[in-house]
Amino acid sequence: MKVMMKTPSTRRLEFLLSFCLFCSWITLGGCAGPAGSSQVGAPRGDIVTESDETAERKRASIRMQLALGYLERGETTVALDEVKQALQIDPTYSDAFSLRGLIYMRLNDFPIAEESFNKALSLKPHDSNVLHNMGWLKCQDGRYSQAMDYFAQAVANPLYPERAKTYMAQGLCQIKAGQLPEAEASLVKSYGYDAGNPVTGYNLANLLYQRQEFVRALFYIRRLNNSELANAESLWLGIKIERRMGNREAMNQLAVQLVKRFAQSPQAVLYQRGAFDE
Repeated sequence: MKVMMKTPSTRRLEFLLSFCLFCSWITLGGCAGPAGSSQVGAPRGDIVTESDETAERKRASIRMQLALGYLERGETTVALDEVKQALQIDPTYSDAFSLRGLIYMRLNDFPIAEESFNKALSLKPHDSNVLHNMGWLKCQDGRYSQAMDYFAQAVANPLYPERAKTYMAQGLCQIKAGQLPEAEASLVKSYGYDAGNPVTGYNLANLLYQRQEFVRALFYIRRLNNSELANAESLWLGIKIERRMGNREAMNQLAVQLVKRFAQSPQAVLYQRGAFDE
């Protein structure tokens, strides 16, 4: 079987979708992008270059790039129309169904999103990116057991490079389900793969703070707040943890940053009110 070599446009597709264009970093569920033209988990063999793609797939791929451009600009309906045109050109394009599912997730239309992911999986059954996204969809719909099954299938693929994102999503889902020990284990795994992910670092620190494991929570939140990815939520959590630890100087330093950089944020208002336990 041939193995597709990723073209620049395919890599852009994966990169953009891997950040779930419609999510903020604190609430991000870790949506993963489609695998593009790569055959994830396929046996090694001849390398398929761009010239091996059919004319239909090339035309559909152009529509996909247009869809991503519109999605980046927040023009969701136009992006969806481009995806529809891509599928009219090439009805076997798994990545187009995957992107269709992500768009409908953004629109909170879970039935059509699930239908889209199922279609993508029927065309590419072992696509870990789609399995990941299906897991996150199931989690958002409160079907936690099914979500865990999809996450487990995603990370079972030995060639899947996005385990950090899937373990992160699994951990967030387990928090939502009230499975806190399991959530900690998943987030620790995610952190082990990608210690620089602010979503993982924040949520792990917050979970440990809620469990009153302040020393451990401090490790994760300090690393985040010492990076350029710190925001109002992370600074506020850091303030509360430093306060619990009795570190007044560190707490005040974070407070100065919070009030100076995010003066209009709800977290700055809470700090100024002294509402540390709300």
